[in-house]
Amino acid sequence: MASKQSLVLFMVVLSAFATPIMLSATNVALPTISRYFSLDAVTVTWIPMAYLMASAMFVIIFGRCADLFGRKKVFIIGIGAVILTSVFTAVSANISMLLIGRFLQGVSAAMLYATQMSMVTSVYPPKNRGKAIGLVVTAVYFGLAAGPLLGGLILDSFGWRMALLTHIPLTLVALILGTFFVKDEWKGEKGSFDFSGSVLYFLLLGSLCLAAANIPSLFGGVLALGFLVCLFLFLSHSLQSSSPIIDVRLFYNNVMFSRSCCASLIMYTATYANVFLVSLYLQELKGLSATNAGLIMSVQPLTMAIFSTSFGGMSDKIEPRILSSAGILFTSIALAILSNLSSASPLIGFVFALILAGMGFSLFASPNTNAIMSSVDKKDYGAASGAVATTRMLGQLTSMVIVALLMSLVIGDQLIEESSLPLLEKLIQLSFGFAALICIPGMILSLFRGRKNLPA
Repeated sequence: MASKQSLVLFMVVLSAFATPIMLSATNVALPTISRYFSLDAVTVTWIPMAYLMASAMFVIIFGRCADLFGRKKVFIIGIGAVILTSVFTAVSANISMLLIGRFLQGVSAAMLYATQMSMVTSVYPPKNRGKAIGLVVTAVYFGLAAGPLLGGLILDSFGWRMALLTHIPLTLVALILGTFFVKDEWKGEKGSFDFSGSVLYFLLLGSLCLAAANIPSLFGGVLALGFLVCLFLFLSHSLQSSSPIIDVRLFYNNVMFSRSCCASLIMYTATYANVFLVSLYLQELKGLSATNAGLIMSVQPLTMAIFSTSFGGMSDKIEPRILSSAGILFTSIALAILSNLSSASPLIGFVFALILAGMGFSLFASPNTNAIMSSVDKKDYGAASGAVATTRMLGQLTSMVIVALLMSLVIGDQLIEESSLPLLEKLIQLSFGFAALICIPGMILSLFRGRKNLPA
């Protein structure tokens, strides 16, 4: 049993380490890609947002597919697809091809996000689950820490195309392990696939992203209205369906589950776009090379990686709401510090804020995930794992949507060049300030989620 557990955990940890390398290496390359294709400010935001939009659209769909057809099967298909779509993205001849590649990467990665936690939860008993989840989360943060530095080094040495392939060797190893060495398969309860709900979910997220990119135009307003209509129809359909793609009744009937998921949504909304903003700040406003910027960008995720496993283990013995709420508080303080950034700000204060943000998020993430997975029955592990991934992806997507909206209002269709740098500085300050404020409701939800039954 221990050998099977270790093999599954190692396979998941490899994938959890590789995908954030793909994300963070791309973020380091954004200024270079922007100059290569002569992109305006709003189009630059679509490079990370296309990936996030696809992942958010499909993660819950693949979570349901994994319960019906097999979690390992969906995971293996996802690993192979990540490799193929990454190569497609790296050889892009124009920005349209690159954005299509990023969207397809997001679809592929959604298969991994939907299955990683459910497979770990399937093989680990409750008393050891927090530590295993903490290891997976730690792998994600080590990937986020390694990605900027590796991506920056490869970018400065071989160009941005090679930087987009940094994660390929690790994904190949995970593919081999899952295909030839992990023999077991895990499924959830049988049921039907909710096609109508999937289409509505797809439409509501697509309309949200496109609305943000087109506000304040009339077309943007129409899309925003379309989003509200799709949201209403989706919720109504999900409450009436016998096998909905998202069982919203779980949110109504399980207070700890719903408030933990909402706290996660808010936390990722507040923090994800930081990576995008920090990359622009360091390379555009401070004039650092990709390698030096990547080194500094690694500070926050490295801090998360160092502390996530221990905090995950602590959540098996200490109330997750206490740990998570303290984490949100630390993160909010760090974001408030970052909201005062300017091109003249010393890097020492900037680095301190990144370390504080890393401490805060590591206090939040593993305990919160443990609370979510421990609040549901075994039959709902797939749905809960999909919910964990969905709230993360929706939060990350919302974070980028907010920045895209602010980018559209503050900078508009200008290129990111010397003449627009004062506007870029204003955008960064506004984004971090808003992020600090929205942490407050997240902390309230986290504090009043209810008590987790700690294992004996």
